Amino acid sequence: MDLDKLFAHAPVPKVYMKLALPVVLGMVASMIYNLADTFFVAQTGNADLVAGIALGTPLFSFMLAIGDIFGLGGSAAISRLLGKKKHVESAHLSSFCFYSAIVFSLILTVLMFVFEKPILGLMGVQPQTYQYAADFYRMLAMGAVFIIVSLVPGNIIRTEGLANKSMIATLAGTILTIILDPVFLFVCHWGASGVGLANVIGYALNTLLLVCFMIKDCQILSLSLKQIRVGKQVIFEVLNIGIPASLTNFMQSFSVMLLNNYLAPYGATAIAAMGIVLKIYMVVMLIMVGFAFGAQPLIGYNYGSGNQARFKAVVKFDFQVEVVYALICALILMLFAPQLMALFMQNQVIISMGTVMLRLMLLTAPFIGAILVFTTLFQSTGKAVGALVMSISRQGIIFAVAIIGLAAVFGYNGVIIAQPVADILTFAIGYWLYRNLLK
Repeated sequence: MDLDKLFAHAPVPKVYMKLALPVVLGMVASMIYNLADTFFVAQTGNADLVAGIALGTPLFSFMLAIGDIFGLGGSAAISRLLGKKKHVESAHLSSFCFYSAIVFSLILTVLMFVFEKPILGLMGVQPQTYQYAADFYRMLAMGAVFIIVSLVPGNIIRTEGLANKSMIATLAGTILTIILDPVFLFVCHWGASGVGLANVIGYALNTLLLVCFMIKDCQILSLSLKQIRVGKQVIFEVLNIGIPASLTNFMQSFSVMLLNNYLAPYGATAIAAMGIVLKIYMVVMLIMVGFAFGAQPLIGYNYGSGNQARFKAVVKFDFQVEVVYALICALILMLFAPQLMALFMQNQVIISMGTVMLRLMLLTAPFIGAILVFTTLFQSTGKAVGALVMSISRQGIIFAVAIIGLAAVFGYNGVIIAQPVADILTFAIGYWLYRNLLK
């Protein structure tokens, strides 16, 4: 494939969709799984089980954060290298990122088992939900290598325009997980352990396929141990963007744990309602993330090549897609919020609480679309300060300040409006950085 012809000369809408739509479809598959998983678990009628898995969900975000260090950090650096026609360096970097992710995931598995109790405590686990959360946690810890490593080839093969291959692997793993979920829950009666095991097996298939695609289809990138030669400056570039990128998922874990802790005084019902809401909310979020990260190699390539006019055209189109999609999707989901909640659990209290939660969170969806563009833009262009600030704001520092302050003043209502308030404040920060870092 002629990368320069695709990335530097094809019409922007055409190449944008060619790169982004497979990522979006992969995200849609993840979204369908998240909804199906919540549906299957909710059908048990056990609010403690639903809450236990909801409490364990931040562990997923944490693992994805580790993978992002080398997946997103590596792909951002590789896309700029490819724009500069530095193919040998790109091959060295892809190999380095892959094996580094394996080493980190194995270390993390050991640490998660050693510090299980304190970690579960930090996640807001209560006595009635402890066993369910612990069962889910242990399965994910055992499969950490597959979950974390999948992020590396899944991201870096898109820098060679192989977004379709990344999508195929994601779809295969997700479909397998959806099939196994009800089998392990209702046939094998493995409860939270079964849900965790289904996820691990799905990610194992995903990772295996991605490795096969890289070996078979990549013309520049490599997974050979012989290629694992990179200089300190290149490693610094990966970490400079990868760590802020990973902090986005770290902050997501942090925000969910903080939210669950603040909802805990209002009972397992409030936590279960928020758990369902967050899964529905993914309908908007995952597709926005798909467009944002699908466009990242295109932004990085044109920034690296110095093509300023095309770079600006790509960024402008990215903003338009994100904000318009978010607005339309949010309006539809807000309208049908009660019906969507009822699909998951026939509990009137949960439906009522969840409807209000969902509508409040969806109010700021267009702002989040812009925030995602700011974030991926700073990552793709190597603007480490901007990437760092965006990664620790929306679901990190800004959210923490918002939920602590608003909960103290407004109680329960303050807890559930904290995220929309944090979204607006983060957008304002992102816009200011955008104007100053990328004049």
